[in-house]
Amino acid sequence: MSIRESIDPSRTAAWQRLAALAPALREKSLRSLFGDDPGRGPAWTLDAAGLMVDFSKQRVTDDAMDALLALASECGVLERRDAMFAGTHINTTEDRSVLHTALRLPPGASLSVDGSDVVAEVNDVLDRMADFSRRVRDGQWTGASGKRIRNVINIGIGGSDLGPAMAYLALRFYSDRAMTFRFVSNVDPTDISEAIRDLDPAETLFIVASKTFGTQETLTNAKAAREWVVNALGESAVEKHFVAVSTNAERVAAFGIDTANMFGFWDWVGGRYSMDSAIGLSTMIAVGPDRFHEMLAGFHAMDQHFLHADPTVNVPLRMGLIAVWNRDFLDIHTNAVLPYAEFLARFPAYLQQLTMESNGKSVRLDGAQVDYNTGAIFWGEPGTNGQHSFYQLLHQGTEIVACDFILFAQALEPVFDMQDMLAANALAQAAVLAFGRTAEEVRAEGVPEELVPHKVMPGNRPSTFILAPRLEPHALGALIALYEHSVFVQGAVWGIDSFDQWGVELGKAMANSILPDLQDADRPLTHDSSTDALIRAYQSMHATG
Repeated sequence: MSIRESIDPSRTAAWQRLAALAPALREKSLRSLFGDDPGRGPAWTLDAAGLMVDFSKQRVTDDAMDALLALASECGVLERRDAMFAGTHINTTEDRSVLHTALRLPPGASLSVDGSDVVAEVNDVLDRMADFSRRVRDGQWTGASGKRIRNVINIGIGGSDLGPAMAYLALRFYSDRAMTFRFVSNVDPTDISEAIRDLDPAETLFIVASKTFGTQETLTNAKAAREWVVNALGESAVEKHFVAVSTNAERVAAFGIDTANMFGFWDWVGGRYSMDSAIGLSTMIAVGPDRFHEMLAGFHAMDQHFLHADPTVNVPLRMGLIAVWNRDFLDIHTNAVLPYAEFLARFPAYLQQLTMESNGKSVRLDGAQVDYNTGAIFWGEPGTNGQHSFYQLLHQGTEIVACDFILFAQALEPVFDMQDMLAANALAQAAVLAFGRTAEEVRAEGVPEELVPHKVMPGNRPSTFILAPRLEPHALGALIALYEHSVFVQGAVWGIDSFDQWGVELGKAMANSILPDLQDADRPLTHDSSTDALIRAYQSMHATG
């Protein structure tokens, strides 16, 4: 099958088999699945790249998993995987390779794509990043006035913001605490204003991350930062207080940044897959090159598992197939990511982009409209905070939500028995979601009859539990790569292009057409009646501000 072709998965024999299995499994409870198989927990738990992943609380059986593996085979998932790792242009709508996996290949590896050794190119950029990071961290790189850099602000948006912001917080324990790191993405002027409010421009370095150096939001924020620096230190200070992550040397130079301080990446790196490229420069400055390379090793370990593990024990493959099962056969629309680790507070937001921008598609590779469900809605918050807000809906709401629990066994900063309390909560919530509490069990506790229905927990809410020893760079890399490859598997089954994002383009183009309308009250308006009325209302309110 050509990479430009796609099989309609709903027409395959495996899909029909899954559709036949689904009604019985919708009625069968997790209680009964565990009752039928007392060893279900260990039997449905797999290990990969230092992560232990327990799928036993998913509403799936051996028969269903066999059919899901058959579906992957009929849809050519593993062939498409191999094509991705080889550098084939599987991003067909943009005619590009998809090679985020090459960003973490170790030195000495080789991968030739379109006539270039991409591993050599990647490691050249990593070496330049490491040299620059060390100079900033040890004070060799100073600002225009000779002061040491103590503040780093990353200016980007989308993958150029979410990845670095998430990774910095996730690895903050390992960061240089003498330095301040902030992330600006929103074109709301409050974002950049608050980021610089209490900082000294003489001690502040800005990383402007934009592949084309033309992203409207990023360049607007960068211009505001530039004005702040120039007003305080003069025009010549720009090259000491700004570096770029970009491929457009002409625009970078026009901004005033020395192109020797421009760190490039490639069109085969999608924004939401780019945090381990030069986009991660702020992360490397924060934690140092050695820790950054540990994170890359975690990514690579999961890559190797996905590429070489047998399908029956392949964790990303199983995770992706279960996501297809939940979405298309159990009619589950959303997936909550519940990290029981405060440092992973931004991880759900990061996964929102990774999953929803990748698989929020309704057209197959061949241009045909899909007639089955694709990407689920991802959201979440860290535990235990979420337990006191939205877990009520998870346990007793009418909408069933699939959940991913993430827990680390060792506290980075041990205090009393707090890590055990955290773990107890995570384990308890997963168990209650799965098994619930019956009316008989409620009555046995002596609850008044009129309150019994209110205290019943229906259970049968599916979840995956991911456990690792410690939140360290290797584990973070492995965890991100696990989700990357799960997203890939889902897209390959659905026959969609998980690596383009045309859906974000039209809104940006229309914003550019509306901007001059907002700035000229005499300009005739030609939009729909709602938009035109809102423009006039905005102009009126704006004028009185």
